[in-house]
Amino acid sequence: MSCPPTKPAIAVITPNILIGLGLRTILEKVGPPGEIAVFDSFTEFIASGPERYFHYFAAMQVFMRHRTFFLENSHKTILLGKGYSAQFARMRQIDIFGGEERLVHDLLCLRSEAPRPDHALPRQNGAPAANLLSVRETEVLTLIAQGLLNKQIADRLQIGLTTVISHRRNIMQKLGVQSVAALVICAVSMGYVDESDIRTPHK
Repeated sequence: MSCPPTKPAIAVITPNILIGLGLRTILEKVGPPGEIAVFDSFTEFIASGPERYFHYFAAMQVFMRHRTFFLENSHKTILLGKGYSAQFARMRQIDIFGGEERLVHDLLCLRSEAPRPDHALPRQNGAPAANLLSVRETEVLTLIAQGLLNKQIADRLQIGLTTVISHRRNIMQKLGVQSVAALVICAVSMGYVDESDIRTPHK
């Protein structure tokens, strides 16, 4: 008898517990379903059994102190820092100080590298939330996820700017979200866009 596939576990290692908990909250929305463990020390992380984690999200200071371990496991390691380090250009990196929209964008791009179907967030085509949106609202949501500004969306769809703003407000209300980052997550999870279609969010 075959066993069901194991859900991937993710480790977040950072001495800043607030950053760790904040990242866990976003990963729960964006990442594959599974356990997300937050550690404030490398020792605690090692004691938990690192081999069971699919990804290690490691703060730069933790990485620097235990570089040998993380370089040996570079296929699992994602660096958390301010901006991007040219010194470790071959490592996957996330700028955790670039704002929520940038963080979600980077995480979704990372997610596209995960093997399917075991470690991918399942699509929800035909889900009740998707059925709440009109055809025009779906078009607007898709363009928002692709990084277009309200004016650009109006030009693309040949509708008024106030109409775009109204659609945007209605979409947020129907989906129960309050940020562009959350709209991007909805667009991806409902299958309107692929991770590869996402552009750096605009203000």
